[in-house]
Amino acid sequence: MAEQEEISDPRTDSLMDRISEKIHGGDDTSSSSDSDSEVKEAAAAPASVKEKIYRLFGREKPVHKVLGGGKPADIFLWRNKKISATVLGGATAIWVLFELLEYHLLTLICHISILALSLLFLWSNVTTFINKRPPHIPEVRLPEDPFLEVASALRTEINRGFTVLREIASGKDLKKFLLVVAGLWALSIVGSFCNFLTLFYLVFVLLHTVPVLYEKYDDKIDAFAEKAMIQIKKQYAVFDAKVLSKIPRGPLGKKRD
Repeated sequence: MAEQEEISDPRTDSLMDRISEKIHGGDDTSSSSDSDSEVKEAAAAPASVKEKIYRLFGREKPVHKVLGGGKPADIFLWRNKKISATVLGGATAIWVLFELLEYHLLTLICHISILALSLLFLWSNVTTFINKRPPHIPEVRLPEDPFLEVASALRTEINRGFTVLREIASGKDLKKFLLVVAGLWALSIVGSFCNFLTLFYLVFVLLHTVPVLYEKYDDKIDAFAEKAMIQIKKQYAVFDAKVLSKIPRGPLGKKRD
């Protein structure tokens, strides 16, 4: 009898093995699901951190998209170094020619036209004596569509500027009014030291240097700009409490409050 009791039924053993495998399998799936959820939470954490990163001027798109994403953006960000260097070198040559050498635009156009017409005239007459084909002078016609697109874009920007000026003049936004006045005052100071051509050239050089530097060091610049904006807001709050809040406001300002 003792020997019979010690002999176990193989069907019972197989049944117990299956039950234990299901139990352990369920634990494995639950642990794997827990690990998957932890991985998803860890992956979602950097995304939430990225959303909270301060970007200069509220930028959400890459710098290339902010600049339009076309050929001008490629030139300003030095995507093609030869073209960018050529454009910047041409602008520098024009500035040196007109500003440092004090050459005049009308004089330059006339001299270039005289030189080109003289060369073509001599070339056309020489070919008749040496029995060669005269030079082919192509017929130049300016297309209409690019000029219409430029005029339309310029009209849109001018109208937008007029809208902003109208809002400022109506006294609805004191902060924007102070920013515009400060910007115009700074621009007047810069204009007193240099003429329009030099100012245009400086802006052109800044467009070829500032965006590419910002794209390369955007994290450091954004962190510094965030600290600067915090300090500016603190100073503006103090200025608002001590000065702006004591200025009597008209009916539009009272309605806005």
